[in-house]
Amino acid sequence: MKIYIDFDDVLCETAKYFTVLVKELFAINVPYEQVHSFNLQKSFNLNDVQYDELMKAGHLPQKLLAYEETFGASKTVNKWKREGHDVYIITGRPFDSYEPSRKWLDTHKLEKIPLYCVDKYGREIINQNCSYNMTLAELYKMDFDFAVEDSPSAFQHVAKFNHCKVAVYNRPWNKNSELPDSRFKRCNNWKEIDKMFEEIKRV
Repeated sequence: MKIYIDFDDVLCETAKYFTVLVKELFAINVPYEQVHSFNLQKSFNLNDVQYDELMKAGHLPQKLLAYEETFGASKTVNKWKREGHDVYIITGRPFDSYEPSRKWLDTHKLEKIPLYCVDKYGREIINQNCSYNMTLAELYKMDFDFAVEDSPSAFQHVAKFNHCKVAVYNRPWNKNSELPDSRFKRCNNWKEIDKMFEEIKRV
């Protein structure tokens, strides 16, 4: 099977780190459970200057390398890889964050999993022509059987893969989001995601 996996808040605890970072930078205290919007500017009630500063700080190489792994992520992904499935990490991180992101994956025993940076959210100003960068049009030419995603803003992208089943990693910012269709199923952790995958394999 061909598998799509998001990076932030699926493989690692990005939002939890940002709640700490926004407190350090601006003395704004928003508990993780109250991050009710995928748009962190809205969740933290930041002005444009503050938001830009937060995003730059959060994507510094030393910060990206410090994110904690989501429990069970690498163990599950490596199990799928050993079973012979084709696994791809499709992230909406900025194109220039590839190198530290790649290093994080390698450090967490995911060195065999290819990583692609896709402009999922229309944030990139310049399309850097690198083998690991991908436009949405290029992503849509691919096909997947299974996907793991947490961002409501990205549901529209994975919905384009006609026969793809999607595990929605339950997070505070998506719990009230309407899922696109019956292919999408909520999961609370990697154990539940793997269980969903095993059920799909048997069909």
